[in-house]
Amino acid sequence: MSRVHDHAARRSLPTSKAPIDRAIADKKVSRAWLRALELTSPIATAPWRVFPVVVDELAERFGDAPALLSDDENVSFRELAQRANRYARWALAQRLQKGDTVCLLMANRPEYMAVWLGITRTGGVVALLNANLVGTSLAHCIDIVDAKHIIVASDLVETLERVRPNLTTRATIWVHSTDIAAAIADLPDNALAGDERVALNVDDQALYVYTSGTTGLPKAAKVSHYRLMMWTHWFAGMMETQPNDRMYNCLPMYHSVGGAVATGAVLISGGSVVIREKFSASRFWDDIARFDCTLFQYIGELCRYLLHAPPDQRETLHRLRLCCGNGLRGDIWEEFRRRFRIPQILEFYAATEANVSLFNVEGRPGAIGRTPPFLAHRSSLALVKFDVERNVPMRDESGFCVRCAPNEIGEAIGRISSDASARFDGYTDADATEKKILRDVFERGDAWFRTGDLMRRDEGNFYYFVDRIGDTFRWKGENVATSEVAAAITAFSGIIDANVYGVTIPGADGRAGMAEIVCRGEIDLSAFRDHLARQLPRYAHPVLLRLRDKIDLNQTFKPLKRATGSDGYDPSTCPDRLYVNDPDRHAYVALNQRLYERIQAGDMPL
Repeated sequence: MSRVHDHAARRSLPTSKAPIDRAIADKKVSRAWLRALELTSPIATAPWRVFPVVVDELAERFGDAPALLSDDENVSFRELAQRANRYARWALAQRLQKGDTVCLLMANRPEYMAVWLGITRTGGVVALLNANLVGTSLAHCIDIVDAKHIIVASDLVETLERVRPNLTTRATIWVHSTDIAAAIADLPDNALAGDERVALNVDDQALYVYTSGTTGLPKAAKVSHYRLMMWTHWFAGMMETQPNDRMYNCLPMYHSVGGAVATGAVLISGGSVVIREKFSASRFWDDIARFDCTLFQYIGELCRYLLHAPPDQRETLHRLRLCCGNGLRGDIWEEFRRRFRIPQILEFYAATEANVSLFNVEGRPGAIGRTPPFLAHRSSLALVKFDVERNVPMRDESGFCVRCAPNEIGEAIGRISSDASARFDGYTDADATEKKILRDVFERGDAWFRTGDLMRRDEGNFYYFVDRIGDTFRWKGENVATSEVAAAITAFSGIIDANVYGVTIPGADGRAGMAEIVCRGEIDLSAFRDHLARQLPRYAHPVLLRLRDKIDLNQTFKPLKRATGSDGYDPSTCPDRLYVNDPDRHAYVALNQRLYERIQAGDMPL
């Protein structure tokens, strides 16, 4: 070959290699889906094989290999099964009947999983209480599940005692370090046998997991043994978990992701899980390196906190091969991957009670998932146009919902059927359950689960989260998605965090945007306003700014939305600095009492 031809051939290599790279990537994606299908397909054929049974099998197979790790404990597979067996015999000794509820109030620790494994093995249902709840919310969560017993960690006894007089449920309270420790101390730890075994199948209920919405009291979602098996085995397939894997889990174990997905998906493959009581940005990379983790479970806000943290010399000295989670925004996706050298990000979309899920196996920045073409016939997901002003899905002249075209924003819904994967088991509250069901959607008599989430789907069939219904509001006759406004705000240099919601302006239609902002030092509000002009349409610019030291969050790091009334920006009662977008001055100006009164009188154009 001549030099000219040789040079031309070498110059063409990148072009010819691109289809090969795509083919390899497509094959890896397909393998992930096929692994998940292979691991979950036997669930229906062996309905008696519930997750506590799987743990017994793991104990036989992996024995003394580490299962659950923390700073204080190293629990092997055998020890996990033995502890679960003791809790199972405790439940039997209390004459706990199939379907009876035991509340568990405890912070993250290996024992947490052993407790619910043992009780659910005997047919009991364990309600996983948020360990941070107090007062009315805590009492509400206990009462709505009609608990027969409450197991409480010693450090949370005082919290429980404060609400005890207000409980309508007359549950027996067991302090874990004393009452339970004494009750199980002499119980056998071998596998249940004979009359001890309770006939269970995957359709039986296992847990109550509480919703963690940004407003209102929590609802108790019913979680069957089938869902536990699907969650653990499906994610094991997607992540290709192996015996040499170590998952870092600092998410609350009272939620489905931290308590079942991050733990069970690794355990079923013989890997181990590192349990941290709560997330700490300053300790995160030290833990990852010290425990030699290969995986970690995230939520989007966790990733953003890590990005805002000062550089850490250990942040790239790790053996991580994958992180899995939901809520990683597209605007920080690549920066997060590059800075911390994460080989693969597996973003997904799901909810504890939902009958739909999405997985972004391809690693498309910002996307929450995609259904591969070969599984399109199994998908129950649809997007329907939504009327933000009336807060209901749109209907056509025939009374049916209208499907969204590509890139149109609509509510995500999932078709409900008798198929196990498409069921909606609902909540303890029948009215709350019915509110989540949309009927006569595309034909008379059909029923669909309402996710309450607005999404869009692009031409490549990738889905993108837009906002929660109720968070999106109308202003100047246009829909404003709070998540998109927050993303634009935090893209400005010096702004660490933002929370956006709509507030009432007397005499104005819709709601005006208000943004709570956390800054690193002072920011140039003039430059900030110019930045917004480049990022957002005029109607989406926040009318009001509230500068805060921190954003109030719930336990899954979601910002707490404020009341929509005018009291939220009254300078006489608000302790924070407030600013209003003055269209006459083309600037954000300090909101004093005089300007506030003008707004309340409808005398200030906004």
